[in-house]
Amino acid sequence: MSEAAQRDVCARFGAGFAAAPDPLKVGIALATVGLAPLNGLRHPPVGDTTGWYIWGGEDLSADEDFFQPLCVVHLPDHAPSVIRYLGLPPGWRFLIAGDHEDVWFDEALLAP
Repeated sequence: MSEAAQRDVCARFGAGFAAAPDPLKVGIALATVGLAPLNGLRHPPVGDTTGWYIWGGEDLSADEDFFQPLCVVHLPDHAPSVIRYLGLPPGWRFLIAGDHEDVWFDEALLAP
């Protein structure tokens, strides 16, 4: 998916654009990505991460091994429907299920 599609999502929701380059990592709960809804939230990036955490289903687990690191370049193989949201900057969240889409800013994600 192109950067243009990511910029379109940002523009639709009045958000700035913050790239999530291919070599950087997301945290993804691979065991849950087949569940609906798909959720994503973006903290400020640290080191070689984008700040994105992605999981499927209703519940966000606190288990230490819930999320696995995955380079953005491999994300289309596991959760292609989330790619269009990766340009949203830190502090933004999304929830998608079929034709349903919620995208919102959550200031709490920016707290240290």
